Amino acid sequence: MGVGESNLPPRELLARLQAIEQAAGRTRPYPGAPRTLDLDLILAGDAVVDEEGLQVPHPRFGERRFVLGPLAELAPDLRDPASGRTIRELLSRLTA
Repeated sequence: MGVGESNLPPRELLARLQAIEQAAGRTRPYPGAPRTLDLDLILAGDAVVDEEGLQVPHPRFGERRFVLGPLAELAPDLRDPASGRTIRELLSRLTA
C-alpha cells in the first residue's frame, strides 16, 4: 500500500495511475480479471467525487480490511470525507 501527496485533481491523478498500470503491462480484459498491478485512488484530500468512471472516496474502501488496516497504522485519525468517520472508526466497524 502506498500513500502520497499530489496537487493533481482526482481525475488527472486517476489517469496517471492508470498510465502507470498500462506501462507496467496491466490489461483489463474483463471486469474482475486477475491483476498483476492494481493502483486505486482511495482518497483525495477532502474531495468527494461521483462521476462516470471516478468515485472518490473509493466506493468500497470502508469495507476492506486490507485497505483500512495499513491506512490505520499510518493515519488513524484521517477522516473519510463522505461519512465523516475516521479510518480507526471505519476499521473498528469491521472488527465489531
